[in-house]
Amino acid sequence: MSLSRLLSEQHQRLDELLELLSSEQAQLAKGEIDGEALATTADAKQTLLSALDRMETLRRSTQTRLGYDDDANGAFEAAADAQCEQSWTHFLDKTERAARMNALTGEMLSMRMQHNQDMLNYIQQIAEKTLYQPNGRNKAPSSRLNTSA
Repeated sequence: MSLSRLLSEQHQRLDELLELLSSEQAQLAKGEIDGEALATTADAKQTLLSALDRMETLRRSTQTRLGYDDDANGAFEAAADAQCEQSWTHFLDKTERAARMNALTGEMLSMRMQHNQDMLNYIQQIAEKTLYQPNGRNKAPSSRLNTSA
């Protein structure tokens, strides 16, 4: 497979990943999370990441098979010689955007988890101050006068 064809396919998959990341962020920004939709998005994202990884491995092996170094300089030289350096540069920009979006999604998830933990802690704190005993009886305040001073 040619380098330009591989880049084209990687662009396509990366565009799909960017759409999924956008969708995931929109789901996390909602007041009420749809766990099933979020899980479906995460599965689709993992599938795309695996496909991108396989394609990147294939691109790198094609690059080295053609005699270029297996590094960023080799990738740029290979793209330039295949007359697709603009596509390569655009691809790198997209990967940086995807990385930033994924980091933001991680931060959003962390904030959600912290908020949920705070709410659980608050509910637990309230439950511990309940007016009822485990047997269902009211915890009446002691009518005895504390005379120790």
